[in-house]
Amino acid sequence: MVPYTRGSEYSRSAKTILEEAKHLISIGAKEITLLGQNVNGYHGEGPDGSEWSLGRLIYALAELDGIKRIRYTTSHPLDMHDELYNAHRDVPILMPFLHLPVQSGSDLILNAMNRKHTAADYLKIIEKLRTACADIEFSSDFIVGYPRETNKDHKDTLELIKNVGYVQSYSFKYSPRPGTPASILQTQVAEEIKSERLAELQDLINAQQIAFNQSMIGQTMEVLFDREGKIPGQVVGKTAYMQSVTLNGDSSLFGNLLSVRISNGYGNSLSGERI
Repeated sequence: MVPYTRGSEYSRSAKTILEEAKHLISIGAKEITLLGQNVNGYHGEGPDGSEWSLGRLIYALAELDGIKRIRYTTSHPLDMHDELYNAHRDVPILMPFLHLPVQSGSDLILNAMNRKHTAADYLKIIEKLRTACADIEFSSDFIVGYPRETNKDHKDTLELIKNVGYVQSYSFKYSPRPGTPASILQTQVAEEIKSERLAELQDLINAQQIAFNQSMIGQTMEVLFDREGKIPGQVVGKTAYMQSVTLNGDSSLFGNLLSVRISNGYGNSLSGERI
């Protein structure tokens, strides 16, 4: 759907990205996130005139003084490549958290979505990433009720979720988008069925997320603080896994990467005390 709604992809040169990163670091940035429609499909021109992959760009970014964290989003499973797997293995400041959308665990639905990979292909990619980086965790996107989705297709998606064990996820009911091939199919799924399937999927994802957050209790985590909390006298930051952490403090902590001992894990956040 994305090419129909956002247009064709293109890659900026590595030189301009590195120059922008240097500028951001010079004004206090500690974390750089590489953004793209399918960011791991990046193929920009390198400073030497050769074509650089996203993996090569990450290696170069990691050499910049002052940078503490690197992330990239959003990825397409088909665009994973060896240099990127190696970056997850070799670059300590590349965060061990990856948003890798799969949309469905059914091969029939993946084919209908023109995704060009199977559920088994996706699980092999997850395995390769975990081999490269043992502590990596994942989030994903799911669409329920895509045209002609059956109960078996839905169960296949639930099974994939159980196999991966996501720590976060985004999930939606399919809704027709003008100009997309799926919008004119005659096999649309009834709204009440979409709602039931979405609720079942979200219950599973939420249980996985809560379990992961609670597994952090007692651990010491590095947290980058950047904003005020909803309660006066609290600040909020992010762990390596994009979990929000609340801490008693003020704006003087913004921009600091601090060690926090986690005391509580909730559905969508953590809390703790500074060490």
